[in-house]
Amino acid sequence: MASVYAGQCFCGAVQFEVSGAPVAMGYCHCESCRQWSAGPVNAFTLWQPESLRVTRGADNVGTYNKTPRSYRKWCTKCGGHLFTDHPHWKLVDIYAAVIPTLKFDPGVHVNYQETVLRMHDGKPKFKDVPAEMGGSGANLPD
Repeated sequence: MASVYAGQCFCGAVQFEVSGAPVAMGYCHCESCRQWSAGPVNAFTLWQPESLRVTRGADNVGTYNKTPRSYRKWCTKCGGHLFTDHPHWKLVDIYAAVIPTLKFDPGVHVNYQETVLRMHDGKPKFKDVPAEMGGSGANLPD
């Protein structure tokens, strides 16, 4: 039986479940994620879109896409961030912080060339993204 994790926005108006296991977990250091998250780094979990099911408040989910690569979703009542659809990768990023029961086990850093917060954790630091995701696949020093 697949694991099921419950999550919600800041106020609880939007609730969701995600099932199975994430495709990947890590940290994104790009300027866009930093601005969106209002932090120096964004903790992500990537899932197959069919793993995500909004169970309450779907009509309260707003969308903004600065680029066609990222459709950012948030609660229109509280402004709490929820997910980002990445149609070009056929994945959805569910912010690690909104899935409290998921053990966050980051494997990589992406877009590390843009970092404002050096993290010395021994994990791979991709200049942009892995080659299989369309990036250079180049690694930067820890």
